[in-house]
Amino acid sequence: MKLYEEQAYRFLYDHYSKALFIVIKQIIPQQEIAEDILQETFVKVWQNIHTYDGSRGRLYTWMLSIARNLSIDRTRSKEFNKQSKTGALQENVYTSAPTEESRVTDVGLKKVLNSIPEENARLIDLAYFKGYTQEEIAKILVIPVGTVKTRMRSAIASLRKLIKPNV
Repeated sequence: MKLYEEQAYRFLYDHYSKALFIVIKQIIPQQEIAEDILQETFVKVWQNIHTYDGSRGRLYTWMLSIARNLSIDRTRSKEFNKQSKTGALQENVYTSAPTEESRVTDVGLKKVLNSIPEENARLIDLAYFKGYTQEEIAKILVIPVGTVKTRMRSAIASLRKLIKPNV
């Protein structure tokens, strides 16, 4: 690795690793697994940095989607599901309380979520912060998948209006 590449990689890690790790921990509460996912995230970011298109969004958002996708993929893996059967992971996934660290980081988004209807905020929380699929959300809330999809579109539209009032 050339010196400028090493410096660039170090810059990315120093500036984004803490925020990405918090998001990963919200989906994967186990420290060691979350650390592995963070490492996988930075490897994937570095290997695919040439595909990043600044006109489509911020670098952090692109990196965040990689971290979230890797985390969610891990929760769906056979290995992870085996571990959840042998440990108390099931309880942690469904009832884990947010950490102080995550509360501080998410305070801006939480304020915005408080401005939309509660049922919409709950959907965003389940999908974004907890990583559930629409089918899983439908089972948790005991509503049809179509209703979840409709409410999710409504929730996203509400968030867009609050975040970008000119849109």
